[in-house]
Amino acid sequence: MRGRARVVAEAGGVDEAVAARLIDEAIDCTVSEALVLGLLKQGVRKYFAVFGHGSTDLAEVLRVYAAAGVVSVHAFRNEVAMAHAATALRWQYGEQAAVVTSIGPGALQAMAGSLAAASNGVGVWHIYGDETTHDEGFNMQQIPKHQQGLYGQLTAVMGESYVLHTPEALRTALRRGSIRVNHPHFAGPFYLLMPINVQPSRLRGLRLSSLPERFAPPATVVADDRAIEEAVDLIHRHRRIVIKAGGGTRRFPAEIRALAEAADGVVVLSPGSLGVVTDDDPRNMHVGGSKGSLSGNGAMEEADLLIAVGTRSVCQADCSGIGYPSARAVININGDLADAAHYNRTAMLPGDIGKVVGRLVEALARRRPPAAAEWRARCAERKARWREICAEAANCPPLHDAAWGRSVLAQPAVLDVVMGVAREAGATCVFDAGDVQANGFQLARDDRPMQTITETGASYMGFAVSALVASGIADTPQRVVAVTGDGSFMMNPQVLLDGVEHRVRATIVLLDNRRMAAISSLQFEQYGTDFATSDAVAVDYVALAGAVSGVRALSGGETKETLRAALAEALAHDGLSLVHVPVYFGRDPRAGLGAYGKWNVGNWVEEVQTAYRGQDL
Repeated sequence: MRGRARVVAEAGGVDEAVAARLIDEAIDCTVSEALVLGLLKQGVRKYFAVFGHGSTDLAEVLRVYAAAGVVSVHAFRNEVAMAHAATALRWQYGEQAAVVTSIGPGALQAMAGSLAAASNGVGVWHIYGDETTHDEGFNMQQIPKHQQGLYGQLTAVMGESYVLHTPEALRTALRRGSIRVNHPHFAGPFYLLMPINVQPSRLRGLRLSSLPERFAPPATVVADDRAIEEAVDLIHRHRRIVIKAGGGTRRFPAEIRALAEAADGVVVLSPGSLGVVTDDDPRNMHVGGSKGSLSGNGAMEEADLLIAVGTRSVCQADCSGIGYPSARAVININGDLADAAHYNRTAMLPGDIGKVVGRLVEALARRRPPAAAEWRARCAERKARWREICAEAANCPPLHDAAWGRSVLAQPAVLDVVMGVAREAGATCVFDAGDVQANGFQLARDDRPMQTITETGASYMGFAVSALVASGIADTPQRVVAVTGDGSFMMNPQVLLDGVEHRVRATIVLLDNRRMAAISSLQFEQYGTDFATSDAVAVDYVALAGAVSGVRALSGGETKETLRAALAEALAHDGLSLVHVPVYFGRDPRAGLGAYGKWNVGNWVEEVQTAYRGQDL
């Protein structure tokens, strides 16, 4: 094994080593080594690991191949945080990674963290230990039930799963995994379960050429000209057109802008598609949904034609199905047939977004629709008013807060400073769940995709602080500012250790209101009071972070000036830094940006469901 690792490193890859006859085309090796070689053929060189008794054999193979410089192995302290970091590495940097855990609690934690990848369409390999195939009795940390394959069943619910019961099935497992993690339209995690006794089993005469390459399908496009012409007809018949650009449009900003121009419509973004159309573009109505914006939700409410592009139409993006009450028809462009058929009265255009939009724009150029000047003017008025609302919130003076006993900044004021400083520094902002996330995507004024990353698919608390570790592992790291609340930070505080260990150069901005403000606000909105969403425990986060060697911990103070000074010092630090900012929570309307839609929760349920039943979209 050491010899193979050495020659693979020298040749630059498995196929190269075989072609140069440095390694036999057919080899005898363990299943664990075959897995590493198979993943190497697909470009997987980075492993994120919390090893345990269920993965010791795989760990030994990785040790040997890491020593030869073929792969790199990055140890973590928490499987949830590790899953988030692997998700961020693929999402932000496009680099594949494999998450490796043991059996039992570790695997369950990693699977829980993989919800962020599953919800946002991010492909990550998850490799877990599993119970032995001889069924000699319960293995430690196995689910204590007299039934086979229970972990495989659990992971199959989350995404796609393969239990490698038979070593010779590795080829199929690798092929299915590659299709899942590299799917062109909506990728996701693939769970490969490695029984403890299978890992060291010998594969004899394994042909390295039989191990599949990375899945890379060609782009597909609508072949039916009638479908394109039907879409053009719909655009001609409607003059209040809104294009809802979902997360799937991030790779196609030019195409979305061209479609908006050709149809003479406006674009409403999802939190995951910020920057697809530049914020200053007059056709960009900003974010729409249950939180949304005045301009985005206004365009959704009055549009008579919806062009949905690359969106799953999740509840908070379309207000649980009632976000388009005036729409009479839909054109849906999506690679997934089920998502493309989400609404009634739909002309489906399935396939690669760039190719499909290109065909539609060409057809509109041949049959140019009438202008929609009145619609654009009405939308522009709302956009101007939304800008005023954002400016008013960003310039809110410090307000007296009961929990802090003094005047502190409100969240929009803090976020306006943080995002401005980050943009000047060329840093990417990653937002955690909760109020920081909602205020963040409402305030964001991005000019390109991925300038802001907000994990709204699962809204997983602790994602942002965990995600920044990817920037210490990426081939070409970016400067990152992770914006988090006190609750989200405490979900994964060990990131302070992982961040230093992996030499992360990033800044955590911790907005502290000693509560789950997003839920407190929802409770006030729905029931007039909050309940069990705050605590009376004061934490000195500067002291906590400063106790970790290598972390520069600072107080952001109570004014914009002190905050800017702290951010400047944090960003200048050659390593991991944390800026703690006490923030206001209360009922003062100056402290927030408002909500412009509803969704099917709490005491809104009857109203939302009645509205949903009353429309035919």
